[in-house]
Parts: sequence; C-alpha cells; structure tokens
Amino acid sequence: MSLPVSRVALVAVTALAFVTNVGARAQDSAGGSSSVKVADEGRQVYEQICQACHMADAKGGAGAGANIPALANNPKLADKDYPLTLLLRGRGGMPWFTDMLSPEQMAAVATYVRSHFNNYPDPVSVEDVKRVGAARPGPVPDCTTCN
Repeated sequence: MSLPVSRVALVAVTALAFVTNVGARAQDSAGGSSSVKVADEGRQVYEQICQACHMADAKGGAGAGANIPALANNPKLADKDYPLTLLLRGRGGMPWFTDMLSPEQMAAVATYVRSHFNNYPDPVSVEDVKRVGAARPGPVPDCTTCN
C-alpha cells in the first residue's frame, strides 16, 4: 500500500518538525524551559544524545579502540551524584554536557537512566544538579589516571 504524495510529504514534514524541536532543545541550547514531562524529556535526551555511544539498550560496547561503559545494571548509578558528575565534568572519552544540556535536562536524563535501565526509582532534581555543579565546578581535562 502506498500513500499519496501529499500524505507522504505531510508525514515527512511532521517527523522533521519533531526531530528538529527535540534536537534543538537537547543539543543546541542550555537553560531552556520545557513543558515535557521529566520521564519523556529524559528518554528524549537519552535517545538524541546518549544512545549514540551507550546504545539503545544502555549496555555500552567496545570496538575500534573505544570502551563505552554500560549504564544498564550499573551499581555506580545508585549514587545520584555519579551520573551528574559525569554530565557536568566529563571523563575519559565522554565530554561534559554543560554547554548542551540545561540542569533540567541533566536531571531528567539521569532520572531516566537510573530508573529505566536500573532499579533506582528516586528522581534526580535540578537542585541535585546545582549542588554537584557547585561542589565540583568546571570540566576536568581528559586523563588516564582519573578514578
């Protein structure tokens, strides 16, 4: 079954508008407000940014000289500060996201990863992001001796 050309164009324009809206908010501007529910926004940020490296199932991977850690079933994520420190400062091959994500988006994606791929249901708040950011300001340079 094929759709009429006008219907195909409408579907394509609608899909492009959705991707452009999600991508611009998640990747190109920090600090924007969002009316999207935290779970939805966390999933969208994960799908638009994180899953490119950590994979759709959050099991990470290795190859071509890279070792991408798994986020699924990761006991380090029991501590809310752990994913926030990584998002705020980066580590190894992972960049920091302070120029791409707002504190709201960081809290949303950390909550999503901790609850969806793990069994840590307590949400991460914007206040948590600000607290961790104040305690550990600025990105750190890439190093091989960081723990």
